[in-house]
Amino acid sequence: MKAILTSGVYSLAMSLTLFLLGSVKCYGSGTDVPADSAEVLQELEVTAGRRPLATVQKLDGARLQALSSTSIADALKYFAGVQIKDYGGLGGVKTLNVRSLGAQHVGVYIDGVRITNAQNGTVDLGKYSLSTLESVSLYNANRLELCQAPSEFASGATVYLQTRRPDRDSLSVMAGIASFHSYRGRINAQFRRGAWSGFVDAEYLNSRGDYPFRYKSQYEDTVGRRRNSDIEFWRVETALFNRGFAFHGYCYVSERGCPGGIVRRLSDKYTNIGREWDTDMFLQGSYSHSFNNIHRLKFNIRYAHEYLRYNTDYPDNQNTARVDNHYWQNDAYASAAYAASPWRFLSLNVGYDARMSWLDADLKRFSPVRRMDQKAVAAAQLNWRGIRLAGSVLYQHYKDHTRTKAGAADPLSRFTPSITLGYSLKGLSLRAWYKCIFRAPTLNDLYYTQAGNRNLKPEYTRQWNIGAEYHFNTPLWAVSMQADAYINNIDNRIVCLPMKGTYNWSMMNYGKTFCRGLNATASGQYSHRGWSFSLLSSITWQRDVNRTNPDDEDTYDKPICYSPTFSCGITGIVAWRQFSLTVSDLHVSRRMWSYADPDDILKPYDNVDLKLSGGFRNFSASLEVNDLFDVQYEHIPRYPMPGRNYRFTISYSL
Repeated sequence: MKAILTSGVYSLAMSLTLFLLGSVKCYGSGTDVPADSAEVLQELEVTAGRRPLATVQKLDGARLQALSSTSIADALKYFAGVQIKDYGGLGGVKTLNVRSLGAQHVGVYIDGVRITNAQNGTVDLGKYSLSTLESVSLYNANRLELCQAPSEFASGATVYLQTRRPDRDSLSVMAGIASFHSYRGRINAQFRRGAWSGFVDAEYLNSRGDYPFRYKSQYEDTVGRRRNSDIEFWRVETALFNRGFAFHGYCYVSERGCPGGIVRRLSDKYTNIGREWDTDMFLQGSYSHSFNNIHRLKFNIRYAHEYLRYNTDYPDNQNTARVDNHYWQNDAYASAAYAASPWRFLSLNVGYDARMSWLDADLKRFSPVRRMDQKAVAAAQLNWRGIRLAGSVLYQHYKDHTRTKAGAADPLSRFTPSITLGYSLKGLSLRAWYKCIFRAPTLNDLYYTQAGNRNLKPEYTRQWNIGAEYHFNTPLWAVSMQADAYINNIDNRIVCLPMKGTYNWSMMNYGKTFCRGLNATASGQYSHRGWSFSLLSSITWQRDVNRTNPDDEDTYDKPICYSPTFSCGITGIVAWRQFSLTVSDLHVSRRMWSYADPDDILKPYDNVDLKLSGGFRNFSASLEVNDLFDVQYEHIPRYPMPGRNYRFTISYSL
């Protein structure tokens, strides 16, 4: 029965995806058509009758809440071209890879201000909740709008998290219980007084994370429970809005276990790698103002503090190096952008921003590092009779300061261009774009004790994309389709390689990769007499190969590790008044994870989730069943993911 249902869902996903290659706003650029017409008019007004020129996928409103997801990573997995790396456990680190560019090439923004980590260049998406968000958007390359900060042009792909602005006074309390001894509570208070609005949102979670698993390979068949996978965290957010002014404060404090890979030991116990303590805080503000509908100014400011403690000094870890390391990171950022539209068909954008990052640690022979990061951009957009042209030139300058004997790395300065061309006719839009961008080596890459390399070069990425989308709307139906073909080249990939024995590693520029692929998404919605039926689908095919050394037959032109050739997803939502049922299926094909043994692969899997939610008066509740068929799968070898699990939440609002 399990195999029949799984096969049926997968076949339905394929047929509908191939029939509807594209997307509604939930999975692509363009305007989603909600159930009532008032929201349709609002969306048309916001986009000013034009589709976004960039390649974009978006989840917002009721559809975002209908999905079985609690963190940003859970929502992004439904987008085409996305790979989530999850190191197992409810508290495992979750990073995002888009079109095989690597996690360091993905910029994550809250209300237009980037979340940064100069230490390792990645963002743990598991730390950010969906509860305060209005929308989650993924842009390949970057967003193309007026008055953008230079940092928004500096990533190979960008994720925008838009905070929800309150429209009334309210108070809500939520409590939840889930599998693996998981308990969650949240309280949200929001207000609106004239032009001012704001909220305070606080959340607490405690979970043992002791989920059962079965690890089966050619040589072993192991059944057990995940150990050292617990997590406890507090999260508090606050925001304040007034027209063009926005303020956001955030604090996240957690303690979690860091489970190791599943390795059977003589004692029949699984390795407990260590524990991690995190404290992440930031304060940010932005202000924008328009003059005569011609000139516009925007200012951003942000300060962030991060503390990390990693400890492996435990008696059970007999074969693990004992460490108790502490890291402190501070980050100050400011930007100013100016846009002008002297004629209706032309807009210009210039901007400058500066970021100062400090990193300190109590590692042996580690010296505090300070990085000054400056960016400037000049961009223009032309719109004439359906033809749209956008171009930009970004300048980046990095300079580090440290007191070590080896000194700091040489300053880095580069210009990188991008250009986009589009054409729109009624419901059809065509686009093509090229972007050249690089990522600077992180502070860990350059200065980490016994591994850092101060002579690293930046990692260059060149992207080509050609795509089309089509939208068809009637009073009852809304159908939208989108497809993009792309090519990515990455030079001077930064990797960690062994140099002198197993315990002596170093960061090096080693490798070139070539990726070609196709992303397609589709969505349709039918609304009638209080009922709403939505179908969302996405498909990704790509071939990401190693082009480093033609003389190396074992690796040249072979797939990049962890990169699936094919993946697709389908989500169906049936809603009636305040009740909804959501069924989603995510399929990921086989992935190679080691060149040493190409036959040792990560198996393909289907992950089916259900969510039933409803409300009555001031109460609402939801029941979720994740991984319905209890499929045992991994994103990383020997880091099994949780199988079938349940989550029940109930909330009360005033």
